[in-house]
Amino acid sequence: MSDGEKRTDDEEAGEADGLRKIIHVDMDAFFASVEQRDNPELRGKPVAVGGSSGRGVVAAASYEARKFGVRSAMPSVTAKRKCPDLIFVKSRFDAYREVSQQIRAIFRHHTDLVEPLSLDEAYLDVTEDKLGIGSATRIAELIRQEIRAKTRLTASAGVSYNKFLAKIASDQNKPDGLCVIRPGEGAEFVSTLPIRRFHGVGPKGAEKMARLGIETGGDLAAKDIEWLRAHFGSFADYLYRAARGIDLRPVRSSRTRKSVGGERTFSRDLSSGSELRETMEEIIDIVWGYIERAEAKGRTVTLKMKYNDFTIFSRAKTVDTPITDRETFAGIGRALLEEVLPLPMPIRLMGLTLSKLERNGEAEKPRPDAQLSLL
Repeated sequence: MSDGEKRTDDEEAGEADGLRKIIHVDMDAFFASVEQRDNPELRGKPVAVGGSSGRGVVAAASYEARKFGVRSAMPSVTAKRKCPDLIFVKSRFDAYREVSQQIRAIFRHHTDLVEPLSLDEAYLDVTEDKLGIGSATRIAELIRQEIRAKTRLTASAGVSYNKFLAKIASDQNKPDGLCVIRPGEGAEFVSTLPIRRFHGVGPKGAEKMARLGIETGGDLAAKDIEWLRAHFGSFADYLYRAARGIDLRPVRSSRTRKSVGGERTFSRDLSSGSELRETMEEIIDIVWGYIERAEAKGRTVTLKMKYNDFTIFSRAKTVDTPITDRETFAGIGRALLEEVLPLPMPIRLMGLTLSKLERNGEAEKPRPDAQLSLL
């Protein structure tokens, strides 16, 4: 359903027929949009938030930059090559947090069941909304209007009867769009989607599925659970349900996460100290951006490596107090790398993770239904 399209009484009744009403709100090119809002000279131009140096990484890109293929986590030199007129601006996380707080206040005006995923996106359960509006679609419209009025930024929203479908829907009509997947429509909607659109299926996972003849949600739905378990192990149950538009996870207002991290698989194996140190700097930039976005504080930094024989090695360091600044995180990451140099053999992957996360001074407890990801 397009933005502004009216709903029938039967549709409203179906929405309330024992099903949840879930909204996923996702700000459009959030970091870059804040920069364009605050600096009129950047409006309408390709903008990348991040460092422009040889080892810099794009943290966010405006839609003008995305037309050239510029994406977050892309090395800055690659981004500049794709878009020669790209304008780099330094990140201002204090400004992004301030806007995020405004947005969350808007959410909580409608429901207390808000599950933030990062500074710029969240799930809302409006099955019982505070203002008694009743229609999740109408609430999503109002939220988008309020965000535009109070922040001068745009948001896209997805409305459905579970989290998986709501998240997919929010990406359907970006930017500044609204998409509704009604009860009974989930399986059909998912069947036409490219498998890469499934949350948790990364580039490597999509490549593996393509080799197995799976290109769309419909292809995935045609596989039985035993076949999926044989090929995808513990990830199979999630894939089986997702291909049918099923997701039983509730919106958790006290959502916790166990770790924040990122990793890179190289186009060629690396072994020299200079190459590994340079790669470490890129990974630090990428992962610290994720940490800032998630507002995470943790005490353990883990270095992960995969050798060219596919064996995995990791080394971790835990500190007494939560890590709250980039330099401390970067220093630990660099030290972990120096401890293992020189390497016994070349590596094909390197990653960093921050764990033992804390909230309000208390260690977070692992969530029993934490979803696996296929990286």
